[in-house]
Amino acid sequence: MRGPQPPAVVLSDRLRRVLEHLTRRQTRSQRLVRRLQIILAAVDGRNNDQIARHLDLHRSTAHTWRTRWLRIAPHLEAAITAGDDDRLLARLVTDALDDAPRAGAPPTFSAEQVVQIVALACAPPPGSDRPVSHWTARELAEEAVTRGIVPTISPRTVGRFLGSGRPPTASEPVLVDARAG
Repeated sequence: MRGPQPPAVVLSDRLRRVLEHLTRRQTRSQRLVRRLQIILAAVDGRNNDQIARHLDLHRSTAHTWRTRWLRIAPHLEAAITAGDDDRLLARLVTDALDDAPRAGAPPTFSAEQVVQIVALACAPPPGSDRPVSHWTARELAEEAVTRGIVPTISPRTVGRFLGSGRPPTASEPVLVDARAG
């Protein structure tokens, strides 16, 4: 195959045994096993296109994991030199081949705020000077803002916090279904 050859991946015999052992473990995720197979195929001299065809995946996936492996391989070899046991090596390999943290928006509400809203839902509404006998998501959202638990929150978000409106073992609904009547 023409084109530039990807960087070679070389493993010590011990590290190869650790990788092969990890691929045979039934408790390993298929994601990890696939990544280990990519590394082992690269060690066997396959380029990214060959690995992609052999494992039925996209060429960029093979490239990604080859590159990640080449970046962490010196650290693994240093662990071998330091005399680390195979269990620690296996842990280092699985950590290195784990998914990288993904970007995303930070949570809007803290766990403490969610717990306070759920606790509010568990308290009877008459104790809140509300003219209702059962909480609705809208009433809970308004009360959470009134009490200063959150600066703003939608009834839909309150509903998501409370799931289906029933705790798993509740005999009575926590919220009144506003659509029911």
